[in-house]
Amino acid sequence: MQTGGVVTSGNPSDVPSAPDLSAAIERDIAEWRTSAHRRGQGVAPDVEVREAELRRQVADLQRAGLDEAEAFLIGLKRIGEEDPDSHTFARRYAERLWIGTSTELIARSGAGGRDVVVALALAIAAGISIKVPELFGVRIAAEDGLGLFYARNFSFFVLPFLVLFFGWKRRTKPKVMTGVGVTFLLGAMAINLLPFTPGGATELLAILHLPMGLWLAVGIVHSGGAWRSHDARMDYIRFSGEWFIYYCLIALGGGVLILCTGIVFSAIGVDIGLVIGSWILPCGVVGAVVIAGWLADAKQSVIENMAPVLTLIFTPLFALMLLAFLVTMLLTGSGIDVGREALIGFDLLLVVVTGLLVYSISARDPDKDPGIFDILQLALVVAALAVDGMALWSILARISEYGFTPNRVAALGENLILVVNLSGCALLSARFVSGRATFAPLERWQTDYVPVYALWASIVVLVFPIAFRFI
Repeated sequence: MQTGGVVTSGNPSDVPSAPDLSAAIERDIAEWRTSAHRRGQGVAPDVEVREAELRRQVADLQRAGLDEAEAFLIGLKRIGEEDPDSHTFARRYAERLWIGTSTELIARSGAGGRDVVVALALAIAAGISIKVPELFGVRIAAEDGLGLFYARNFSFFVLPFLVLFFGWKRRTKPKVMTGVGVTFLLGAMAINLLPFTPGGATELLAILHLPMGLWLAVGIVHSGGAWRSHDARMDYIRFSGEWFIYYCLIALGGGVLILCTGIVFSAIGVDIGLVIGSWILPCGVVGAVVIAGWLADAKQSVIENMAPVLTLIFTPLFALMLLAFLVTMLLTGSGIDVGREALIGFDLLLVVVTGLLVYSISARDPDKDPGIFDILQLALVVAALAVDGMALWSILARISEYGFTPNRVAALGENLILVVNLSGCALLSARFVSGRATFAPLERWQTDYVPVYALWASIVVLVFPIAFRFI
């Protein structure tokens, strides 16, 4: 007999020995077993065989690097492919993980909640680190130019602590940690030692692009050093989207907390504005980076994450907006006047469209046939390319008229990088929608393209200042 994709004989002697699992997983398996018996799923030996297969799946997945909750959920889904009741149990389990209380989340954060303890310790360390420069007279709000020090070095107050967290959790090899450390050191030397013109264009571009390059370096540690793996890169892309959403939520909550703090203290005649501006706000900003990283990593790989869900909402809205813009431009005969703000705006548009595309890809089942959302997604990409093609022509015309500047070259380069990415996606999406190719090439295109962004960030930080004489 075959149950849940597992061949069974109904003989208890055929049940293989089960691997040892943690107490938390044992409790989850006991709950599943009770549910299976209560629903009357076959005779007892059948449940025992499915349980043995579930245990093997969980053990194998944990050895592959998944945490307990992820391994149990995926193992359930695998044995439940031909077992509707187990599939239902998996869905309920995933919902419980997603809406679980903070206590449950902490309980699953390593043995005894070690993950959250380490994350909190590193968040506090990040908060302390941003105050250290003040011991040497470098103030955040300094009007003598010293305040720019924090803008140049913001990445180094937060990302090293995120690297330490993932290095500890993934048990990343010292060789990988050393390589990432050298990358951070080179970035720190470049941003602080190159003779930028204070407040100049190349300095501003380096400040904006350095965090992007270092964030991708964090991904190497997040993957445990397996950065060449397609799955590891996609996993980090998913994590990045979830991290951004969690950070925004923490920032909103922190803003409310700061507002309430100011109100209650002002009621007793105490002005704590200086404390908020000098301590609470800067320490909270950097510490929240680590906490958001822990939250995103702890909640990741549940059936639905937030970033892909948001793409389902905004993909059709952005597609409609771009189509309306194209129709309006054609009807009115108006051209695109690409000023500085519009130049930035069109690059941001491509970033948003790329983000919507990436996170919809990350959440899609690659084995499913193309559907209406895939067609809508292709329409969004094609519309974005059409709009940006007109903008790109205007950008080139502006450069030919007014010459090259760091800002124009940076905007043009980023525009071209994003256009190439979206063009490849459009071609692969069209092949998938038309049934001429599978979904896998589209997914792999996105992960293979990630190093291009890191290379571009490195060029802007290291080459632009020299090419444009540090202006």
